[in-house]
Amino acid sequence: MSEALLAYLAVGAASGVLAGLLGVGGGLIMVPALLYIFRQQGFDESLVLHLALGTSLTVIVFNALSSIRAHHKRGAVHWELVRQLAPGIVIGTLLGAVVAEQMNTLWLQRLFGAFALLVGVQMLSAAKAAGRFDLPEMAGQTFAGGIIGLISALVGIGGGSMTVPYLTACRISIREAVATSAACGLPIALAGTVGYLWVGWSNKL
Repeated sequence: MSEALLAYLAVGAASGVLAGLLGVGGGLIMVPALLYIFRQQGFDESLVLHLALGTSLTVIVFNALSSIRAHHKRGAVHWELVRQLAPGIVIGTLLGAVVAEQMNTLWLQRLFGAFALLVGVQMLSAAKAAGRFDLPEMAGQTFAGGIIGLISALVGIGGGSMTVPYLTACRISIREAVATSAACGLPIALAGTVGYLWVGWSNKL
């Protein structure tokens, strides 16, 4: 029990430090680490990745609260954008949890790996889309939020690797984009937590 606790503490610390250094969400680090720990503890292979995804999203609730507080103090959060994106984010995230429940561990693992590779390519690429588009109307924002939420739930992240590029492409400054993305991470994490709890309990009934 003590070894497991130390492993969880190490994962939490490492994901926080590496996420800060690399500028990606902690979920990209936490999910594979939790997957390894859960397998070492003998968790059911058919559920092990689903548990890692849901756990990662729950932890992001606390990370998001801390980030929101810091960014809000600096006046960097564009709250109107958060309001516009939030409905789609919540719907997309809940849908993502339902879709994930229908997928087996192997396919979820492949999806996570493909997404991680895309994030890596995005970070290495010199090509930028910043300032190329105008912000869409409410329907477009809801759709964008839905896509961000759906993918975030499927890979267990706070959505920053999608929200920041989207906002900067729509002529939002990088400072506001990062802060607003952090605020959008809270509805993703809350909806993801509820979604994974709901599908988990439904399977037991």
